[in-house]
Amino acid sequence: MATSRRVARVAELIKREVSNMLLHEIKDDRVGAGMVSVTEVVVSGDLQHARIFVSIYGTEEARTETMEGLEAATGFVRREIGQRLSLRRAPEILFQEDRSFERGVKVLSLLNQLSAERAAKESLT
Repeated sequence: MATSRRVARVAELIKREVSNMLLHEIKDDRVGAGMVSVTEVVVSGDLQHARIFVSIYGTEEARTETMEGLEAATGFVRREIGQRLSLRRAPEILFQEDRSFERGVKVLSLLNQLSAERAAKESLT
């Protein structure tokens, strides 16, 4: 129980620190500061691995470039996380794109379209 609480706390701290790094410290032009946000961090039970889910706003090309920039910054992020959180061993960092928001918008659009079609059919009868 205490272990899972610690894992959750470390994940939240990593999320906060990486969000801060995206805004102020990662200087790679491919990583647009206003275009990327950390949506979730999943840390393994042994604190050795951290998957950082990011939401990227922009074209497919911009998303690809941003992911390349994030992958290039992985070493910097890992080193900073290790120092800032005073972890004995900094976790391996893996950035992963989170497209759940995009999928949600698509589903909502389809639902609205179905509702409009149903209303149109009902008005004809």
